[in-house]
Parts: sequence; C-alpha cells; structure tokens
Amino acid sequence: MTRKNGLFRPVDMTVGEPWKQIVIFMIPLLIGNVVQQLYNTVDSIVVGRFLGDDALAAVGSAGPIVNLLIVLFVGIGMGASIMVAQYLGAGDREGVSRSVGNCVVMIVIAAALVTGIGLLIARPLLTALNTPAVLIDNCALYLRILLSGSIGLGFYNILCGVLRGMGDSISALIYLIIASVLNIILDVLFVAGFGMGVEGAALATIIAQGLSAVLCVLKLIRMKDVFDFDRKYLRIERDYTGGILRLGVPSGVTQVILSMSMILVQALNNRFGATFIAASVICSRIDAFAMMPAMSFGNAMTTYAGQNMGAGNICRTEEGAKQGIILAVATSGAIGALLCVLGRPLASIFTDTEEIVVMSQRFIRILSLGYMGLAGVHCMAGVMRGAGETLVPMWLSIIQLFGMRVPLAYLLCYLTRSPELPYGVKEMTYVSLLMSFVLGCLMHWLVYRQGKWKAKVVAGRNQRATAVGLSEEQTEIFPEPTEVFRE
Repeated sequence: MTRKNGLFRPVDMTVGEPWKQIVIFMIPLLIGNVVQQLYNTVDSIVVGRFLGDDALAAVGSAGPIVNLLIVLFVGIGMGASIMVAQYLGAGDREGVSRSVGNCVVMIVIAAALVTGIGLLIARPLLTALNTPAVLIDNCALYLRILLSGSIGLGFYNILCGVLRGMGDSISALIYLIIASVLNIILDVLFVAGFGMGVEGAALATIIAQGLSAVLCVLKLIRMKDVFDFDRKYLRIERDYTGGILRLGVPSGVTQVILSMSMILVQALNNRFGATFIAASVICSRIDAFAMMPAMSFGNAMTTYAGQNMGAGNICRTEEGAKQGIILAVATSGAIGALLCVLGRPLASIFTDTEEIVVMSQRFIRILSLGYMGLAGVHCMAGVMRGAGETLVPMWLSIIQLFGMRVPLAYLLCYLTRSPELPYGVKEMTYVSLLMSFVLGCLMHWLVYRQGKWKAKVVAGRNQRATAVGLSEEQTEIFPEPTEVFRE
C-alpha cells in the first residue's frame, strides 16, 4: 500500500526520517493550537479592555465548566483520530469510511446532550462553586450562549481529529485561521462596536466555530481518493462506534478529570476574590499558549504511533517516540525560560491594573519551571494512545490530578494560613500545579519504560499480530479490515 503525500493530502508517517515526519506534522498542529487558543484570548483581551476586570474574570470562570461539558467531543475526537490512523496504516479503506461515518452521527448525538445538559446545570454549578455574586450573571450568560452553539464546536473538534488521524494537519489549520480572523473581527464589532457585553464575545466565538466546522465537512466530502463519505456509512454500527468509544472514552474521562480538578481548584481560587481570579485568567491564557508545543508534539506522536503500529512497525514507533520526546522537552524548556523574562509585558496586554499584572507575572514564573515535565507527559501519553493503550494514560491523569494536584493545592493553602491570610498564600495553587507536572512526568516515564503499551495492535490485528510477537487475544479492539487501499 502506498499513499502520495502532499500539502493538503494525508501523510504516510510509516516512511522517512521519524523526527522530520513528526516535526513536519507537528508544526501545523502547533500553529493550529495557537490560533485556536486565540478564540479565548481575544475574548479575554477585548472583554478586559472594553468591559473591565470583572467581566474578564466572568469569562475566564466559564472555562473549566465548558471543558467539563464538552468531554464527549474530546472522547469521540481522540477515538476517531486513533482509529482512522490505524486503519489508514493497515490500508483498510472500508474501515476508514465506516469510522468517519459513525463519527458524524455521534457528533450530532453528543452535541444535543452537551447543549441540553449544559443549559440545565450551568448556573447551579456556578452557584455551587461559590462564584462571586458580581461575576455570576455574566458568567452564566456567556456559558448559555457558548453551549447553544456546541454543534459547531463538536463538528470542528471531532472532524479535526479525523483529519489528524489521516496525517492531514494543514487543512484544519487553514480553516482555523479563517475562523479565527472572523472571530477577531466579530469580537471587536459586537463588544466594542455594538456594546453587546460578554454575550457579544460568546456569539463571535460560536459563529466562527460554526464556519470552521462547515469547512471541515466540505474537506472530508472531497477526500474521495482516501475514503468514501457516503450516506450508507452515516449510521451507528456497534463494532465501529464501540471501537471509537473504547479508545476515546478514556481520553474523555481524562478531560473530565482535568476539568473537575480545575473546577475544584477554581472553588479554592474563588475564595481569594475577583482580583485573584482576573490574574488567574490572564495566567491561564498565557499558560495555554506556552503549553501548545507540548500538546502539539503529543498529538503528533499519537498519529505517528497510530500509523506505525497499524503497519506493524514497532521499532520505528519506539525510535520516533524517543526523538519526539527529546525535541518536545527541549522546546518547552526554552519557552519556560522565555516566559520568566516576558511575563510582565504579556500580562500587561490584558489589563492596566498594576496589582493584577504583578500577580499574573508571579503565577507565570512558577508554572514556567515545569513545562519540560509537561512535555514529557504529553509525548509519552501520546505514544501510548496511538498504540491503542488509552486506559493507562487515563489512570495516570487521575493520579496526577486528583491524587496530587488538587490535594496539594488545598494542603499548601491550608499550611500557609495566617491571621493576615486566612485562606493561605495565593501562589500555592500554582506551586501545586508545578509539583504535579514534575511528579506526573516521573510516573509516565516509569510506566512507559515497562513497554506494555506495545501489546496494543489495532487495525489489521490478525495479520499484524505475528509481526510484533502478539497473540490474537491481545489485539481485540477493532473489527477486522475488510478492504485494502490500492494505488
């Protein structure tokens, strides 16, 4: 099986120098992640500048809840990416076609659930988290509008996972850039021009996301040389839907754990008041950009490992993983060092309030010390997921977040209490996050070294099992391939 590579075509990552293939695939992912983060960042800058610090804090407080509610999209997207990558590596056109068709139906179902459940629980959840009274109305309004447009968010994120699984990281980037430009224009128009408040920022986001979703659908319809986007595949099939969910649910659960840990820490943060929350929002926006290389390398490693494991190239998978981890750790270390210097000017982009700027700078410097550990976590987890081992990264995330990050945040704040600081030292919530980066990297390294993830052969399991020394019983994730690509 051969596949032609091109700028807007799926990339065969089973050939060529591993690190070069990873970097070439990763760069569009990185740019795309940075551009996607502009959605939230532009919202924050426009809201902070035109509506004030309280509105900025309200928009930022909505983030963890949105992340919790879109867990279905995360799970389906990751499962689709792995499944498509492995079927493509195995040369199974029918398997790719059925996987994509099942994904489209699952998106519609997931979007309906996210919208319905989200609209019901958004405000009660904000109340339960002790969101300051001055913020809760704007935060609830922002959430309701975002959740009402979740169908666009679902289609874009999940179909981007499909494109990544095929090795196409360029198309999604182009569509995202177009949508981001629209988002920026609409943000300024709605908030600054029409004076719509936080609802204007939310509307700008869902309109832009809807456009990017439409562009992704049109792209998939045109990819007839790779798979068939036919009506007969637009249905739920137990084997394919089950395969996507078995691979994707652990990633979705990981997202739930991440969001729940953020919400629990947010409840702690809310005790420190609106000024602290605003500084945390600024820090989180800058931190999100700083984490992009680590996340992009991790996503690239998932596709790389998926295609090579699907092709039975386990030695190539290991070599590429080693090269990718080294590159990711070095890149993230350089970014951390840069942020130690540029923290203050970056924070000043969001607000002129000196207290908030200084506080944000301190938080950024604390987090920057742990970016190398975070890069290791994303890359090792990405390789394991690409190989089909999604449960282990899930459990490691649970331990890292609920066994380390959340308890440490509350413990460190408790131990630093004083009459002047009844809730403890504010910076301790960020020290706990730094410690979880380092300890999480150590855990992932110990598990990764054991190599049990290599026993997860997926598409083409029967014909691949002998090549990697496995029994058929060890490879029961996907239905058997049905048709092989031809040149």
